Amino acid sequence: MAKDLTIWIDAHKRYHMSDAQIQMARELGLNPKKLGSLANHRQEPWKAPLPEFIEEIYFKQFGKVQPDNVRSIETIIKDRRKKKLLPREEKSKEMTSQPSVAGDR
Repeated sequence: MAKDLTIWIDAHKRYHMSDAQIQMARELGLNPKKLGSLANHRQEPWKAPLPEFIEEIYFKQFGKVQPDNVRSIETIIKDRRKKKLLPREEKSKEMTSQPSVAGDR
């Protein structure tokens, strides 16, 4: 699994955020390692909870409540794997479809 996405999976579990909120944080360019400093640990009552904070700054930045196409991290990983395997499959198809000519040297 991609290292950059495993960090987001960990943040997803640790901060109890939805797939949409994780995608918003990724589009905003937030660092998943630094989310702990943004999270409200009930010690700072003036801070909004992390999911609400992300939604608020996403709305300020992009002018919409959530992304148009929300994808979970798991589907992103599956899509990356498919994309990585496509050139291999095409290459193997080309190799099997071309007749080999031994006297062409």
